Amino acid sequence: MKRADLPDSDCGIAQALGVIGDWWTFLVVRDIAGGTTRFDGLQRELGVSRRALAERLAKLVEHGVLERRPYSTRPPRHDYVLTAKGEGLLPALIALQDWGARHVMGDGALTATSENGSAESRRVHELAGRRLPGVLLERHDGELVAPNAPDVWTVLYFFPGAFAPGVQDPPPGWADIPGTKGCTLEALTYASRFADFEAAGATIRGVSTQRPDQLAAFVRHAELPFPLLSDQNDRLAAGLLLPTFRTAGVDRFKRVTLLVDPDAVVRAVQFPITDPAGSVAEMLALVRDR
Repeated sequence: MKRADLPDSDCGIAQALGVIGDWWTFLVVRDIAGGTTRFDGLQRELGVSRRALAERLAKLVEHGVLERRPYSTRPPRHDYVLTAKGEGLLPALIALQDWGARHVMGDGALTATSENGSAESRRVHELAGRRLPGVLLERHDGELVAPNAPDVWTVLYFFPGAFAPGVQDPPPGWADIPGTKGCTLEALTYASRFADFEAAGATIRGVSTQRPDQLAAFVRHAELPFPLLSDQNDRLAAGLLLPTFRTAGVDRFKRVTLLVDPDAVVRAVQFPITDPAGSVAEMLALVRDR
């Protein structure tokens, strides 16, 4: 269907739906963002017919949401990869997930945490055994890096937001949202045990959706010996379908910690975290057990 054929041809929502089409197409984008980029893998994950999947992939390629990258010539086979236009859908994917978790599976309350045994908690713990998607994040000093450090175990902790006094204030009502408190305490506790983690063969990286300059200000303020990474474009959030909440117009991570092996595979998950400082000691014990 061409743009002129759509109702509300001047409405961005109508035009977007003309590309997305149906909920299966959004699930295709979800799984490709998560690292499933080949036809057979997508069909296996989604359980959709080959014809229906082929039609949706062709449409997304036609609209510039995906591009095909050959990985075999005999027979011809392709990876389907998000373009820059396709990555522009990731915040919408995260917003839809947040809405579903909060208003469909939850009671509508704004929260930065979850309940043990909840659907969200079960989904996050299913990340064990998953490989991190091949995305790059901007470190607080501006360098683009993979989320995990090469050749060592990585403790990757996701936090709602950390704010350097005099540089950035928390959003209005921040302290009233369950689960937001403790980001500075968590960071300082990891900093105090940094040498212990290194001695056990692991390094530490923190991740939030804050801008790199905001993270740099907090690194200087807290004198952190490890980097903070910015996922402000939701690439890792969408790739792992990490739990988020939205406040003051910004998507924020709920507090999650992943232990990632040298091959970028998640080996342990902490979620929900109700004791940020205590979770550091628990993670150190997990690293030493490995």
